[in-house]
Amino acid sequence: MTDQPIGLTRTLRLPSVVLFGLAYMTPMIVFGTFGILAQKTGGAVPTAYLVALVAVLLTAWSYGRMAASYPVAGSAYTYTRRAFGGHAGFLVGWAILLDYFFLPMAIWLIGAAYLSAAFPDVPQWVWILAFIGVTSAINIIGIRLANGVNIVLMLVQFAVLAAFVALCVRYALAGPEARPLFSADPFTGNGGALPAYLAGAAIAAYSFLGFDAVTTLTEETVDPARTIPKAIMLIALLGGGIFILAAYFTQLAFPGGEVANVDSAAFDIAKAIGGDVFVMLFLAGLIVAQFASGLSAQASVGRLLLAMGRDDVLPKSAFGYVHPILRTPVFNIALAGAVALAALKLDVTTSTSFINFGAFVAFIFVNLSVIKLLWLRAPEQSLGTVIGALVVPVMGALANLWLLVSLDEHAKLLGLVWLAVGIVYLAWLTRMFSRQPPETQFREAGDAPIPTVPPGTR
Repeated sequence: MTDQPIGLTRTLRLPSVVLFGLAYMTPMIVFGTFGILAQKTGGAVPTAYLVALVAVLLTAWSYGRMAASYPVAGSAYTYTRRAFGGHAGFLVGWAILLDYFFLPMAIWLIGAAYLSAAFPDVPQWVWILAFIGVTSAINIIGIRLANGVNIVLMLVQFAVLAAFVALCVRYALAGPEARPLFSADPFTGNGGALPAYLAGAAIAAYSFLGFDAVTTLTEETVDPARTIPKAIMLIALLGGGIFILAAYFTQLAFPGGEVANVDSAAFDIAKAIGGDVFVMLFLAGLIVAQFASGLSAQASVGRLLLAMGRDDVLPKSAFGYVHPILRTPVFNIALAGAVALAALKLDVTTSTSFINFGAFVAFIFVNLSVIKLLWLRAPEQSLGTVIGALVVPVMGALANLWLLVSLDEHAKLLGLVWLAVGIVYLAWLTRMFSRQPPETQFREAGDAPIPTVPPGTR
């Protein structure tokens, strides 16, 4: 009797996969960066999300093509490794690692900015240290939120978002300066130029992180070659629709790009449209979401570094260490907390830009992987192949490259330095590129096995 390899049970259908993906695209994140985007775009936040959505949809198409052609659990790292080899795959994974390190910091920074707005007598650094300390302690101990709690958190976010939009509509129609419900003004703002919209889109893309997470569910999905591509496109469309609608009605009620408190603008807006009671409900919903999301993001850093340590991609003695009693990667979690201390010197704009650098690099290589594997190696060059495996991926790669170039200068500098360090480390790891690097399981920021990650929070 021969042993059969154990595989994952295929139980997920299209609705379940779509809901799973939407859970990663935290709906309330649209408020966390609203002030920054309003300032960047001159009061055209919906346009920033629309531009970002176009780039995401083009990349979603490429993810779908790869998932259909290679129906196994995958990611930007695995697709790049398959198309361009282990060295390129390692560097894409290295770029994704930048996402992992800075995602918890950005989450905690947004939460601290809103708490500071609510309690101005308490310095913001106190809230940042509290987020880092409490979250690190919980992750080191190894506490996980129950799935039922995660679902409740997601429903609360949708409820708060719906109430926020409804109050914005009421304020726009019956507020101090009544405005028509449908207007082009939220899309044009103060007449901003294309570079301003692109700069905003480069930050707005932060809200879309995780739309591709469902590619890791391929082996658990019924008919993945059909289901996963449809799910990825639906997740991007629905998530983008939510962001654009929420941004539109918020911008309609409060036009222009002049924002008093850039990092916590939605707090002031919530108070104006709903008074003291609603602003406290809004703050509670946002902070709970940010806390649970930070918990998940930091835990993801620990798991990724642990996998890299065990696979000898990073020094095993430190990164592969698991505490014998707590059964958690203590060193990795503490390192993630230490990196997050940079939030004491950064703002939300710069921190989210740091995250998007790695994401855009990963998205560019997913599009290039489609061209390499599905167009150049196609047995016949039909019109459908040319459009689906060449034209769309080229447009996706160029769109993401454009957004990458539009990032904050500090983000581009840090990203390039990070990649340079990765190249040097790869040269040492592979003895001057004479052998393939060890393979590990890189996942995009927010990705993780279903049971251990709070859905609907970031």
